[in-house]
Amino acid sequence: MQTEMRKARPSVESRTRHNAPHPAHRQSTTIESALAEALAARGVTGLAIRADGDVHRFDAPDKRRGNLAGWYVCPSLEVAVFGFWHTGEQQTVTVAGEHDPIAAEQARQAAAKARREREARRQQEQAQTAQQARQEWDAAALADQRHPYLTAKRVQPHSLRQQGGVLLVPLHADGELVNLQRIRADGTKRFLKRGRIKGAASLVGRLAGAGHVYVTEGWATAATIHEASGCPVVATMAANNLEPVARTLRRNLPAHIAITIAADNDRRKAGNAGLTYGRHAAEIIGADITWPRFPCEDCACSDFNDLAACEGRKEAAA
Repeated sequence: MQTEMRKARPSVESRTRHNAPHPAHRQSTTIESALAEALAARGVTGLAIRADGDVHRFDAPDKRRGNLAGWYVCPSLEVAVFGFWHTGEQQTVTVAGEHDPIAAEQARQAAAKARREREARRQQEQAQTAQQARQEWDAAALADQRHPYLTAKRVQPHSLRQQGGVLLVPLHADGELVNLQRIRADGTKRFLKRGRIKGAASLVGRLAGAGHVYVTEGWATAATIHEASGCPVVATMAANNLEPVARTLRRNLPAHIAITIAADNDRRKAGNAGLTYGRHAAEIIGADITWPRFPCEDCACSDFNDLAACEGRKEAAA
């Protein structure tokens, strides 16, 4: 396994993104027509606008149908606020064309209400998904090592379970099972809808008694590293989840236990997200970082499982 090692220094900076509301005052007869006009300019049409003070959700036009990533609320008959959760955008619409301090305060309160309701709804949905995950996990059998995905990845099932022809990868957070990743025979992967992913992870191996822990993205990559090193490996499921999971590990593990970020090397993709997020996570917690270097120039390999397969093919061809 060819790798490079680099010691990252703890970061002394933190970045916070602020998405300030952008007022879009429009001259209209009613707040409903003013809001409808503003939404239409963003590609959202056909809504039955209700100025009832409640938060209403709608589909963002740039996402899949049923996404409900847009929202609006009309706290009064003079002002409305709408936005999109996935972009952080927020705009205020008023009946009057001039800036109205009272309307601005109403808009601020309405946006705060929308955020509170969204957070409450998110927590409720995640709790329901966690319950579903526990039920499916309890009803599932131990994974068959002959499952096509495991065979293709050349790894053992470890603690995975299986429901029919679907592998179940458990995701834990704060000591609780919160979600499942389903993997079909063809490698298609899906999480349970509206379940928690950020900060959740799947462990291959045991943390008890370990002196060294690896953190990586995919489960198959984690299994490959564990089988090669004997060390426990934490799979975060996504590059942008490396940092929150690594933070939690560093906070909970004794200081003498070393952590290494085993990043993907997305060399064929612009920005190389695997390595970029991996370096960031390593810098944040002061960990080592390693990533795969591939013996072939024309392959699409990107992680340590790919590297193992690539080296195996090279040896077979020799």
